[in-house]
Amino acid sequence: MRKPVALKDHQRERRTFRFRSLLAFVVVVLMMLGLISRLVYLQVVEHERYRSLSDQNRIQLQPVPPNRGLIYDTNGVLLADNRPSHNLSLVKERVPDLETTIDELSKLVQITERDIEGFQRRLNQRRRPYEAVPLRFRLSEEDIARVAVNFHRLPGVQIDAELIRYYPYGQSLVHALGYVGRINQRELGEVDQQNYSGTHHIGKLGVERFYEDQLHGRVGVQQVETNARGQVLQVVERDDPTPGRDLTLYLDLELQQAAEQLLGEQRGAVVALDPNTGGILALVSTPGYDPNPFVTGISGRDYRALQQHEDLPLFNRALRGRYPPASTVKPIIGLAAIDSGTVGLGHKVWDPGWYQITKEGRFYRDWKRQGHGMVNLRDAIAESCDVFFYDIGHRMGIDPMSDYLGRFGFGKITTLDLPEAHGALLPSRDWKKAVRGRSWYPGDSLNLSIGQGFMISTPMQLATATMVIANRGKWINPRMLKAMSGEDEQGNPFVLDVPERKQMPDIELNRDSYWDYLRRSMVEVMHGKKGTARRSAKDSPYRIAGKTGTAQVVRIKQDEEYDAEKLAERHRDHGLFVGFAPADKPEIVVAVIVENGGGGSSAAAPVARELFDNYLLRESQLQSQEQLADNGGAS
Repeated sequence: MRKPVALKDHQRERRTFRFRSLLAFVVVVLMMLGLISRLVYLQVVEHERYRSLSDQNRIQLQPVPPNRGLIYDTNGVLLADNRPSHNLSLVKERVPDLETTIDELSKLVQITERDIEGFQRRLNQRRRPYEAVPLRFRLSEEDIARVAVNFHRLPGVQIDAELIRYYPYGQSLVHALGYVGRINQRELGEVDQQNYSGTHHIGKLGVERFYEDQLHGRVGVQQVETNARGQVLQVVERDDPTPGRDLTLYLDLELQQAAEQLLGEQRGAVVALDPNTGGILALVSTPGYDPNPFVTGISGRDYRALQQHEDLPLFNRALRGRYPPASTVKPIIGLAAIDSGTVGLGHKVWDPGWYQITKEGRFYRDWKRQGHGMVNLRDAIAESCDVFFYDIGHRMGIDPMSDYLGRFGFGKITTLDLPEAHGALLPSRDWKKAVRGRSWYPGDSLNLSIGQGFMISTPMQLATATMVIANRGKWINPRMLKAMSGEDEQGNPFVLDVPERKQMPDIELNRDSYWDYLRRSMVEVMHGKKGTARRSAKDSPYRIAGKTGTAQVVRIKQDEEYDAEKLAERHRDHGLFVGFAPADKPEIVVAVIVENGGGGSSAAAPVARELFDNYLLRESQLQSQEQLADNGGAS
């Protein structure tokens, strides 16, 4: 009988099962040991590290930039405002690939090569970790919407809101206020970098630059909770920033705009001062330019257009324009002659229309070809007689003239808070020897006596010197700032301590009566029968003291007559005027220069008269308008 065959080997199956079970158990145990070891490593050994990383992923420290202080004119009109702007920014630490992300953003909003270059520069500047870096400024509402709906696929991209500077009056005030612009690496190295965290702008020119520390304020800080994409979920803690101080200037916007309109399309400058405070009431340079594009960055093409413009709109003529002062300095030259004892008040000169140092020498012509006849100092100032000043200039020589002109601020920077002011040039014997390598000649003294030759001055210097005359020798430094908001530590109104390092000493004359004589002579210029500016002062309800000047741009040959029609427009004479009113109790000082405008009496004096009326008669004109309105309403 055959032996039966077993279909299953149960014993062998049990051994196989036990082996596989044991193997599985060992594998599971090993995996559990590995997992436990990893957990121990992460939770115990690396606890501090991962807790720090977790906090960084959840809690961020962000700077909160302060609001920039506002700027007002003397009547409370807002001159420099802050307006909201939305910027497209990137947090480098949260962006997987900067180049790819920027390419993706370029498909959503317009991003130029200039935007990218600026972003790279800002990215390379010193900054806090996880600090957003702007890529593009001033997004439109459509741009914001396009980016916002794509946040989920653009980690590290965010839209920030900030207040940026806005100048509502554009070019009317740019040469007085200056402007702010994007901060660069050099400027960042000159300021407190911590205080400028999150700040993208800084004062570049004018008042904005000089008072940067006060206008900027102090940075704040906040702790925010963020998600994995870096989006802010909530503010955990906040230390508010201290906003910048508001400034009130002496500037009178109405007077400023009136001066600009009076100059019109002509190149020139106007400076108006309050002789009682030194406050700058108007500071105009034409043509100007709109500062608003400079705030977030003007394009290279537009900037080159301004640079290459033949009328130089970027050039501040009021502070940096250097012109021969011409006859506007004759009152000071005359004062120097009598106070130094060179001549007396009774000194007279016969003017045949020319002057010679020697009989065979050069003819120094008077502007009036037939001459003025016999003139004294008062007549010479009123009629602007060149020959009289040739005579006293020759008698004095360079030393007294340079000394007295220096006492009135020529050749110096005397403004307190205008960093662009220029000292121009006051020549002297030593200056010519050092710079020109030549001695001072008598003919140089004759040229200086009528404000020509080597001497150049700025409109601000002319206005300042005239203010000293109006104040009878008392010096007050011109300044823009009138008041500043805020209180000091004692709770008193905040006063900025501007160093008086430029303060000039008061001018003391041998006789105080010389000031009265000088003032009466300048009144004759405006109201005398032969005064050079008598037409501009016609029917004035107040007395004006002034002096006109005509500065040559190109040299005219000795026997040749000046003919403006034969000259190119830019080779024609400059017209100048300086003066103050009312003459007996000055309230305003004005200096005007009209480039290539012709004579001072025809080009500059009428502008000054209109400004005097605007400032001194404004209240009465308003009252008259109100009365007319009332009468109209009553009828």
